[in-house]
Amino acid sequence: MKNRTTLYLCLLVAVLYVLDQVSKWLVVFNFEEPNRFYLDAVPVVTDCSVFCFNIVRAHNQGVAFGMGDGTAWAPFVFLCVQLAALSMLIIFYRRGFFRTRILKAAWVCIMAGVLGNMTDRILQGFFLKGAEKLSFFENFANGYVVDFLDFSFPWIKTDMFPMGYHWPAFNVADSCVCIAAGLFLIASFLEPKEEKKETKKAEESGN
Repeated sequence: MKNRTTLYLCLLVAVLYVLDQVSKWLVVFNFEEPNRFYLDAVPVVTDCSVFCFNIVRAHNQGVAFGMGDGTAWAPFVFLCVQLAALSMLIIFYRRGFFRTRILKAAWVCIMAGVLGNMTDRILQGFFLKGAEKLSFFENFANGYVVDFLDFSFPWIKTDMFPMGYHWPAFNVADSCVCIAAGLFLIASFLEPKEEKKETKKAEESGN
């Protein structure tokens, strides 16, 4: 039974991973490489009175909100972090940490997210213009994550965003990681209740 559950969960990870990679490669093949200060955008929502939604092609060598982007160390450091996270997720799963349905769903999402963005960091640098003229190490150092979902909210205006708040571009893998974080948070509130129920059942069966 456990092996069958693991198989189903791995299949779900594979589905989300393929969705992430296919969406990214569609963007890579249909958009020009982005200028750092200007992104070609395909408007999806044309009425921007409440929010704007565009498809863009953004390169991010950093992590959430572009932290570390553009630094020489980012591609290597964050790849190592992702490899470590992947290893820990597998170890914790095998030790039974993800025992409830919510935790299993969170594991699926975060595995797909980590695998998706890690694949980008390993491969994408080799498909940039002029990559054939560079060494393997240089292409690897140019690795980045493809972000393409772009939202902005014109009605949220601040001193920093006088034209309206713009959310940094993200991708399917990022969405999976955020969903996983939410599921972990939900599980942290539900688990104590489930443990109490199990303890009560055990006590009743003992009597």
